[in-house]
Amino acid sequence: MYGWEGCFSSTGLAVMTRAELMACGATDASLTAAVRYAHLVRLRRDRYCLPSLDSTAQRAVRVGGRLTCVSALASYGIFAFETQHTHIHLKNNSARLRSPYDRAASLDQRNRSDLDLHWWPLIVPDGGNELRVGVVDALAQAVRCSHPWHAIASVDNALHLGLIDEADVAEIFRWVPERFGWLRTVVDGRAEAGQESVLRMIVHEAGLRYELQRVVGGVGRIDLIVEDCVALEADSRAHHDGWEAHVRDRGRDLRLAVRGYASLRPAYSHTMHSPHLVRDAVCALVQQQVRYVRA
Repeated sequence: MYGWEGCFSSTGLAVMTRAELMACGATDASLTAAVRYAHLVRLRRDRYCLPSLDSTAQRAVRVGGRLTCVSALASYGIFAFETQHTHIHLKNNSARLRSPYDRAASLDQRNRSDLDLHWWPLIVPDGGNELRVGVVDALAQAVRCSHPWHAIASVDNALHLGLIDEADVAEIFRWVPERFGWLRTVVDGRAEAGQESVLRMIVHEAGLRYELQRVVGGVGRIDLIVEDCVALEADSRAHHDGWEAHVRDRGRDLRLAVRGYASLRPAYSHTMHSPHLVRDAVCALVQQQVRYVRA
């Protein structure tokens, strides 16, 4: 059998044209057989990939564009909230747009219900690759497309991971509409996870003072200390699942209590889907702590 995997790996491409495959030694007959027997996928006219290519990326290329916004962010390993829709960037002159599921069908209202199409000009047109736009453009489009808290969480996370720097952040906010400018003032790359950034925004909107990543003696680093009396930490399944993790976290809570802090650990689902509940809980704890100190 023809070594298609080797052909793709040798070029470093995830999607190849017929000419590129021919340059690797393919023939018309071998391409036809490879598609027929599902060794290759013909995404659209003159675009081929291996069947193992991520299905979201396949949909973007089949339509005629590249992944962008939260779909591209997720592919880079950057926090992206709720990516059920496929976000696709298209050039202004894009033509022959196809259904994300059938290259023989044109794109229309019947087959685009789970797509978000982006036509905004790119900051770095040659960024990214054949599958996705670059990180800076993906973030800029997420700022325009997402809830502000989720957009900030993505920018924070990209900074924390070292995938962008402060100059990139400045460039992003130069390109987005002025109404998003206030978000620049709350970007903070010290946040280690998207949930932590959203927790920070919940506290910020509540008008409470907070300190990020404070080290408490005998306990360690705390995600957020609110009003110098409530320790707020982001609990996620990735880092807090299992009995040993629960015992460790409860031990931290006990040591925080000894030092006079009330502790609160909202789960990811609470933070992301019930932010008002989290806000009310934090505010109530702060009020209780303040009343206790005054008493």
